Amino acid sequence: MLITIHHNGFADAYTDSVRTKLDFTLKNKESFKLEKLQRIAALKDSLPLVRGTYPAHYTLNKRITGEYEKFQIDSAIAYLEKNITLAKRAANRHGINESQIKLAGLFSSAGKYIESQNLLSQIDRQSLDSALLPLYFSTLSEFSSHYGQSSNGSGYFKRSEIYRDSLLSVLDTASLKYQITLATKMLYNGQVDAAERKFKAMLTGTPERAPERAVIAYYLGVIAKTRDELDMQIYYYSISATTDMHLSITDNASLQSLALAFYEDGDIERAYLYIQQAMADAIFSNVRYRTIESTTFYPLINASFQQKEAKEKIFLVLSLSVISVLSLLLLGGIIKVNRQKKHLKRIRKELFETNGELKLLNSDLKASNAGLLEASHIKEIYITQFFEICSSYIEKHESYRNTLYKQLLNGDTSGLKKALKTDSTLKADLDELYKNFDVIFLNLYPSFVSEFRALLAVEQKIIPPAAEFLNTELRIYALIKLGITDTTKIARFLRCSLQTVYNYRVKVRNNALDSKEDFERKVLLIGGFDKI
Repeated sequence: MLITIHHNGFADAYTDSVRTKLDFTLKNKESFKLEKLQRIAALKDSLPLVRGTYPAHYTLNKRITGEYEKFQIDSAIAYLEKNITLAKRAANRHGINESQIKLAGLFSSAGKYIESQNLLSQIDRQSLDSALLPLYFSTLSEFSSHYGQSSNGSGYFKRSEIYRDSLLSVLDTASLKYQITLATKMLYNGQVDAAERKFKAMLTGTPERAPERAVIAYYLGVIAKTRDELDMQIYYYSISATTDMHLSITDNASLQSLALAFYEDGDIERAYLYIQQAMADAIFSNVRYRTIESTTFYPLINASFQQKEAKEKIFLVLSLSVISVLSLLLLGGIIKVNRQKKHLKRIRKELFETNGELKLLNSDLKASNAGLLEASHIKEIYITQFFEICSSYIEKHESYRNTLYKQLLNGDTSGLKKALKTDSTLKADLDELYKNFDVIFLNLYPSFVSEFRALLAVEQKIIPPAAEFLNTELRIYALIKLGITDTTKIARFLRCSLQTVYNYRVKVRNNALDSKEDFERKVLLIGGFDKI
């Protein structure tokens, strides 16, 4: 029992942290890809400087191949073929052998097994120097494994193990490559506990941006899968996928395995997101067996996702109906509050003008003011709720349109035609939402703009784009006036970044007529009520 509690505590504490990193990395995946493309472009720009000099030209092509190898296999093949040509012209046997072995490995990954086997058969084992033996045996082992998966031939898996033993015999026993290969051998030989201990020790000592970290974490996920430990699968596959995306490694197995783990966990949205990413990576890298693996599981996850979407559409329709009714009730409440406000204002004016009756009606006036304060606070609460409901609807609407786009990409024309019977645009909804907010808010606080401008220096007055509407700065402080001071909520309401909202708030406070620290409290006093 104690072990179970400790394990669950580990999963809760660490899996959430790893998942947060994974989500952040996924959002920035394209920026990592752009960085890699920029590195490749810089290397290519240096090519004219080394043409005609064999060692330098060969070495630069080799670096470009290394960038492309786990990223875009066709380009890596092209540069390896160029290096074979360069090495043959220079009659450099080491360069010829090195490039042919690497090309055979890439042909194997691309599903060109005949071409890979032909290249490997042309290589004279005796002509290889000791520096190339690890690459040679590693390539033979991977070819046997890939071909075995493609042909379901158990004999090739046995060959892969034999070549792995040969690889271990030529690797430096102190190297990380040796440790990973040895732990992998132990895993496939049934020594699961011993393999797990070695992989965990390596994971602890491997930097986050090292490509080996993705491999080590992936094998730990495989071990967790053999034990049906779903939470640990998600934990280790997430580490592997995060490293792969940081390094723009599109030839990876981690995203696909992570998608399947989330599918088994019942998190269909994450499963669908990651299987789509796995499919995109496989197609981009053009690694054949990765594409085949992804397409095998995609229909299963996609079908579950579509069922979930159908249920959510029904819920959305019901929610919109409820929102419509609540909106009408809210509008009626706002009208009633406005009428009450005007009525109380008229009474206050009459009481002020009637000096003789002021003392007699003073207690009634205080009661009226208290009622007005309560009504104003209720009004602000209703406006906030109304705005949150509308904002949430727009977010769901946007998600719905993205779903339609995915249906289009998937070729689901019948579903798309059915879903496209209604047509509206996100921008129009946002414009209408902000327009309604501005009209309602300015009706409730007709002096807000002028009082707000009075808080700023003369040369820094904020002028709204039209007399009846607010601009972005005024809208931010209108929300603050309503008690919404959280930057995250404001950013979500206004559909902009946290940094944009922060910049606007800082800019306006810097232009305050008096104390910057006291500025937002004074905004809350506009209209005569202090919410602090």
